Amino acid sequence: MLLHVSTAYVAGEQEGIIPEKPILMGETLKVGTHLDIESELILVKETMRELKASCSTEKDGRKTMKELGLKRARHFGWPNTYVFTKAMGEMIMGNLPIDFPVVIIRPSIITSTLKEPLPGWMEGIKTIDSVVIGYAKQTLPFFLVNLDLIMDVTSSLRNPAPYSILWKSLFQYFNDNPPCTGRNGERVRLKKMRFFSTVMWFKLYMTVKYMLPLEMLRLVNIALCGVFSRRYNELNRKFRFMMQLSELYAPYTLFKGCFDDINLDKLRMGMNKDNQNNNGAYYFDFDPKYIDWGDYFYNVHIPGVLKYTRD
Repeated sequence: MLLHVSTAYVAGEQEGIIPEKPILMGETLKVGTHLDIESELILVKETMRELKASCSTEKDGRKTMKELGLKRARHFGWPNTYVFTKAMGEMIMGNLPIDFPVVIIRPSIITSTLKEPLPGWMEGIKTIDSVVIGYAKQTLPFFLVNLDLIMDVTSSLRNPAPYSILWKSLFQYFNDNPPCTGRNGERVRLKKMRFFSTVMWFKLYMTVKYMLPLEMLRLVNIALCGVFSRRYNELNRKFRFMMQLSELYAPYTLFKGCFDDINLDKLRMGMNKDNQNNNGAYYFDFDPKYIDWGDYFYNVHIPGVLKYTRD
């Protein structure tokens, strides 16, 4: 058996119930388009050859290739290069000339372990972990997410976990366990985070609160012959970073799809049946229906983020 780890985000920005079905070779998410992987590879090679011929810097080359990947992904209906290449990977795996089964796993948001090998264990900082750390340090005053939407985890059909559960658990945990900072170990003064449920409201807020003052600083800097250049460049870099971050997260935090996990449920039931006929067989407990999300975030995930990202 060949096991291939893909991502649930190959669904793009679809809404409603999303069934588990393989992606066919050439299939895309935008009507009227057809994906030819070989043509895409040729386009990449030609672009790299042009960059080399024009003696582009390494920085400019990376920027050009990133822009090309994003452009091609959106042309076919995927929001970014990551899910675009994952979709192509699934197409290739589904057409391998082999005589043994191919299993494609599509994880969604990856968080810490529920039980095994131990509760809260993780490697590296994942998507929502940055929110936990940012709130603990009070460096993330706002976030682009609709709290009423269901987190795009693959339990969303049978055991939905709205973003509001994560936020309530986060706020409650750090109120009960105030984080400390500084040389004297002073407690961080917690403030409630501001949430924006649409990209439009987020951009409006960023424009009024940050972009307009930044533009005023730019004009003053010009009038004073560059006295504030360093300060302006620093603030402008942070502003651009936040806008890029919102664009990156929006397809996930504003996702309106609901993943159907019937294939995984069939696998679980089949394994349970085999275990009954085979005494001593190992039982994998992965039924999301029995997860208490509030308890998980408060007692398992948030403590796990703080522990394993510091160690």
